[in-house]
Amino acid sequence: MPRIDTEPVDTEVARALLAEYVAARAASFPGRAYTPTTPDPAAFTPPAGVFVLLRDGDLPVGCGGIRRLTAEDAAVRYEVKHLFLRPETRGRGWGRLLLEELEQRARSFGATELVLDTHHTLEAAAALYAASGFRTIPPYNDNPNATRWYRKPLT
Repeated sequence: MPRIDTEPVDTEVARALLAEYVAARAASFPGRAYTPTTPDPAAFTPPAGVFVLLRDGDLPVGCGGIRRLTAEDAAVRYEVKHLFLRPETRGRGWGRLLLEELEQRARSFGATELVLDTHHTLEAAAALYAASGFRTIPPYNDNPNATRWYRKPLT
């Protein structure tokens, strides 16, 4: 059974998984025009956010994080970022485990909603988000890598 642990986003193991994520996105992105970003460690430090690793035994095989966004309304909004599983681990339900863990962490920080953005070519991710209660919304940011935006109320 996998385990999920908190991990600073700037550790060697976290950076290695994020580098795999970025490389995979860049290789499959339409027109190869993927714009990578480097996560700000402060944004993924509680209570501003958190970053987690999913391990299969001692082997890190996935990651994800949440960070607080400034909301124009009364919402306490956290954004899901960098949800990634190594290809050989997909199809085991571990993406759902990661997403559920991040939702639980957001709730513990007082979040009233989660948002995320993704690209329409990530069909398995879109299916996971829909099955987890996320619904499409208008864009809430100007991420050049995103073509779909989602929201899930937590109240």
